[in-house]
Amino acid sequence: MALNAMIILLAYLLGSIPSGLIVGKLFFGKDIREHGSGNLGGTNTFRTLGIKAGLVVTIADVLKGTLAASLPALFPDSGLHMLIAGIFAVVGHMYPVFAGFRGGKAVATSGGILLAYAPMMFLFMLIFFFICLYITKYVSLSSILTAIATFIYALLTRDILLIAVVAVLASFVIYRHRANIARIRNKTEPKIKWLG
Repeated sequence: MALNAMIILLAYLLGSIPSGLIVGKLFFGKDIREHGSGNLGGTNTFRTLGIKAGLVVTIADVLKGTLAASLPALFPDSGLHMLIAGIFAVVGHMYPVFAGFRGGKAVATSGGILLAYAPMMFLFMLIFFFICLYITKYVSLSSILTAIATFIYALLTRDILLIAVVAVLASFVIYRHRANIARIRNKTEPKIKWLG
């Protein structure tokens, strides 16, 4: 039990690393929480700091999930499933202890868990996201649609734990985008201009 608790804590702390805040302050002298949507994730980094910074932050956020999900492999005696460890990284990403519990929207870090556990599902998620983004031009809507599509994909695997975890992750993504949903309805949500 103590070993499991340590892995869970490490996963949460990994997820809590505020990539957007670090990149913004170190290289641009900006706290991205004071700009754009005020969010610490990749999308607001793209908007606030540009494409290069956005890519770095998004990749870092994906890798947080991948590393956290891989922790149980380093401690095989724990018996903790990698998907469970991964969930705590997503919680850390959304509510980071290192950034006043104001974090991102769970998309990239959730993807990182799937990269570790189900790489083909991660590839599906990535392709589906960019197709949606090309069609809608909304990052938020593309994220929500991808979360739903990934859950449907998970159902086809008949892996009960994977289905349950993807359901939780999809719920996180949709919940964290509730303000975006309202802005889409009001036609005030910004569209991307660099694709299509």
